[in-house]
Amino acid sequence: MTVIVEEPVFVQENSKNISFDTNELVLDAGFVMPEPKLLVSDNGFSTPETNAFGKTFRDYDAESERKNAVEEFYKQNHIHQTVDFVKRMREDYKKLDKVEMSIWECCELLNTVVDESDPDLDEPQIEHLLQTAEAIRKDYPNEDWLHLTALIHDLGKVLVHPSFGELPQWAVVGDTFPVGCAYDESIVHHKYFKENPDHYNPAYNTKSGIYSQGCGLENVLVSWGHDDYMYLVAKENGTTLPPAALFVIRFHSFYALHKSGAYMHLLNDEDKENLKWLHVFNKYDLYSKSKVRVDVEKVKPYYLSLINKYFPSKLRW
Repeated sequence: MTVIVEEPVFVQENSKNISFDTNELVLDAGFVMPEPKLLVSDNGFSTPETNAFGKTFRDYDAESERKNAVEEFYKQNHIHQTVDFVKRMREDYKKLDKVEMSIWECCELLNTVVDESDPDLDEPQIEHLLQTAEAIRKDYPNEDWLHLTALIHDLGKVLVHPSFGELPQWAVVGDTFPVGCAYDESIVHHKYFKENPDHYNPAYNTKSGIYSQGCGLENVLVSWGHDDYMYLVAKENGTTLPPAALFVIRFHSFYALHKSGAYMHLLNDEDKENLKWLHVFNKYDLYSKSKVRVDVEKVKPYYLSLINKYFPSKLRW
C-alpha cells in the first residue's frame, strides 16, 4: 500500500473528528434531467491518445514501471473480495463513525494518496478529480451536479488513511464487480478469481447467482471499495445530488458493466437510464488522466459553491 503523507497536517480533536480550517456551508439543491439527446457533447474535450505514462489507456499488459504492482494488486483483490467480506465492510462503514469533516477537507486529505491499481496515473488524487471535473464543466456547463460528482467521485479512497481503518488498497481501489454471482471474463486479470473461495460455491457461481434478472443494482453486492463507501457517505448524509449522481459515484469503477456491457441482466429500468450518465462520465474520468495541471486555488471557490449547494457543512464519514 502506498500512502504518501505530506500536507496538510491533521489534528485529532477527539476519536471521531479531524480538525481543519474551512468555511461553513449550507444545504440547498435542485435538479432537472435533460433529454437523452443532450447527453452528447463535443464542445471541446479532446480525448488524448496516451495516458500520463505515454501508454494506451487501461492497457494492463503494457510494460511500465507500474505493470507488476498493478497485477499483484488485482491478484489480492480478486482473492479476498468475497460475499462475506463485502457484507462485513458495508455493515461496518455504514455506521459512519470514523471522522467528521467537510467535502473539501476530504479532498485535501485525499491529496496524500496514490492509487496502486491505476496503470494510467501516478499524480496525487486531487489533480485527477479537478481534471475530470473541469473537463466535464467545459462540455456540460449547465450540469453543475455532474461537475461536483466528478470532484467527489473518488473521495472514498481515504479508506487507506489511518483515521478510516487504513484498509489495504485491494479493499479500496481498482475495478469493481458483483460478488455472489459468476465473475464475468471481461474483468481485468480474471484468472485470479480461481483463488477466491466464492468461485467454488454453487450458490455464487451461476450467471445470476443469489440475484434475479432485473433485480436492480441497488440490490446487488459489489466488491467493496471507495465507490460504495462514497455512495454510502453521500446518501446517509442527506445529499441532494440526483439519483444519477449517486449511481455514477457507486458504479464508476464497474468497468465490466459500462465498458464491456456485462451484467446487464441485473439492471432495472432506472439503472439503464442512469447508465447513460455513467457512460458520459466515464469518458472524462478515464481520459482526463494526463499531465495537464489544474490551478486549484483558481477553481476552488466554484467547487466550494457546489458543495454548499448539495451537501451539509460537515459530514459523518
